[in-house]
Amino acid sequence: MRTATVEEVIASIDAAAQRRPGGALAFDGDGTLWSGDIGEDFFTALLAARRIAPAAEEALFREAREHDVDASGTAVDVAHRIHAAYLAERFPEERVCELMTWAFAGWARAEMDAFADGVVAASRLRERLHGETCDVVAWARARGHDVFLVSASPRSIVQAAARIVGIEDANVVAATELRSVEDVVLPAVERPIPYGPGKVTRLRALLGVRALYAAFGDNAFDVAMLREAEVPVAIRPKPRLVARAPEVPGLVTLAPR
Repeated sequence: MRTATVEEVIASIDAAAQRRPGGALAFDGDGTLWSGDIGEDFFTALLAARRIAPAAEEALFREAREHDVDASGTAVDVAHRIHAAYLAERFPEERVCELMTWAFAGWARAEMDAFADGVVAASRLRERLHGETCDVVAWARARGHDVFLVSASPRSIVQAAARIVGIEDANVVAATELRSVEDVVLPAVERPIPYGPGKVTRLRALLGVRALYAAFGDNAFDVAMLREAEVPVAIRPKPRLVARAPEVPGLVTLAPR
C-alpha cells in the first residue's frame, strides 16, 4: 500500500464525484475515526455497573455453553469470561459484537441511550479522534456529500459517538438490538450486523445503488466495504488488514495527523 495525504485522497474523491454525482462516503468507527473500541467501552461499563438484567441472563449462559466458556456464577461473571475468551481469540468476533448489543436486554431504549451518552463522555472520545480521518469527514460534509458511519458496535453507543464527529443518527449503520412493542431491548439482534460482508449489506440498504465514493477502515472486517468503494482507504491499518490488502485493488493508507 502506498501512503496518501488527506489532500490526495480528497482529490480522488472529487474525481469520483464528478464522474458519478450523488454518491456518499462510508467510515468505520473503532480504529478509523478514533482509537480504541467504543463497543467494548460500552460493554465493560455495563459489567462494571453490574446492570445485566434478568432478560439477558439465560442468553449469556447459553452463549457461554455453546462456546466452551465456564457458565457458572452470575451473569456478570459469565460475561467477563466471554469477554476474556474473545480477547484470547477463543470466542467469535462477530458473535461477541452481537452479544455486546443484546447484553442490554431488559433495558428501555431511552435508558440505554442515556447510558451510552455517559460512556462516551467518560471515555474522553474527543481526545481519541484521528485527525486525518475527521478532516475528510469535515471536508465531505462541507461539500454536501452524505457521510455514513458503519460499525459493528451497538447502535446506542455508535450514535452517541457519531454526534461527536458530526454524523447524524440517520446515517449510522450499527449493530441493532431487537425491541419489544414497549421499546424494551430483547436478547437478539437484527442480522446480519454490520461486520464483514454485513457492512455492505446494511450500508446498501440505506445507500441503494448510489456510488460509494470512498470507504475508510482499519481492520480485516472492513475489507468487503473497502472493496465496494471507488477510493478504498486504510486508516492506521492493523496487521490483519495489511495481510489482506492485496484483496482491495487501489487501497491506500491515509497519512496520519
